[in-house]
Amino acid sequence: MFAFLQVYSIQAILPVLMMDFTATEVQAGMIVGATILAIAIMSPFLGMLSDAVGRKSFIVGALLFLAIPTALIAQSPNIGWMGMWRFMQGLSVPGITVVTIAYIGEEFEGRALTELMSFYVSGSVLGGFMGRFLLGHLHELIGWRAGYYVMAGMTLIGALWVGKMLPASRHFVANPNFRSAMQTLGEHLVNRYVVTSCLLGACVLFSLVGCFTFINLHLADTPYELSTGALANIFAVYLIGVVITPLSTTLLRRFGSARTVRVAVIISMFGVLLTLVTPLWGIVLGLAIMSSGVFITQAATISYIAVNVKKGRSLASGLYYMGYYAGGTMGAWLCGIAYARGQWSLTVWLLLFVQVLALLVASIGMVKTAARAE
Repeated sequence: MFAFLQVYSIQAILPVLMMDFTATEVQAGMIVGATILAIAIMSPFLGMLSDAVGRKSFIVGALLFLAIPTALIAQSPNIGWMGMWRFMQGLSVPGITVVTIAYIGEEFEGRALTELMSFYVSGSVLGGFMGRFLLGHLHELIGWRAGYYVMAGMTLIGALWVGKMLPASRHFVANPNFRSAMQTLGEHLVNRYVVTSCLLGACVLFSLVGCFTFINLHLADTPYELSTGALANIFAVYLIGVVITPLSTTLLRRFGSARTVRVAVIISMFGVLLTLVTPLWGIVLGLAIMSSGVFITQAATISYIAVNVKKGRSLASGLYYMGYYAGGTMGAWLCGIAYARGQWSLTVWLLLFVQVLALLVASIGMVKTAARAE
């Protein structure tokens, strides 16, 4: 939750930032994409480093580092500096996310592993909601600059809490051999489970980032003209994911990952289409359906990789996150171009195209029984 508190928080104040910094739609998208790009770049490397040095200390250290650029965002004189601090945020996030997935994969197995992975996704969903919700309302109360100081303080509290509460690793075995790590990397790059998960993850985050970034501009425009607080409230649909994601464990055990993902992507496509309607309640319902399908897909994909990859888990999850966040970066950029040229309707058709690709990846690449927890 504390990792994802910062990743998407800026989405709630994008219309305000575009006015404050006289930024274009594409620039607004790339402020969101800056953090996601850094996460994509760093995920495999921090995974390899963690395989060598450990888990808990890495997670706590990454949280402490995350607080620094979060506070510095408040000082941004222009859109370029804000993009740089957002990029710096992303450098530390994989030290929390990738390493936590490896930690769960080492400390638990079978049904417990599948359930904990779904709770992990629930935490990431909760963090994604809280970041957007808090910053949107903080802006209305004290302005976005002071709001980011509050967000930095929350991250420091998170680091102290994790340092106190997270149990130390019991099954971690250090692998400081760089040559061995590179050999494992080569094996992962031709591993069907890893490659399929990476492609699916890229499509998933492309959809999520593209949709929840530019729906803000759509709803801030006429006829809706929502304030930052109202936009922050829209993200309450994310909370449905906190409930739905743990339930996906039951679906995975019963139907396997391939069928679960196919159905979840189709549900998500229906939600995206629904956002084309005019009434605000219809758009909110569409966002709720779309995000629910995405969260089930993400939980299924993370469990799929955790269950099937036994060697170099941290590196495997690092590669998954590289693909996942590379997709998110592309979503922020390409949907920005689509929105600038054809507003929300063209953005929706681009999102549907990418979700059709996700459907093809799940149908062709996934092994149907792989995500069953024995």
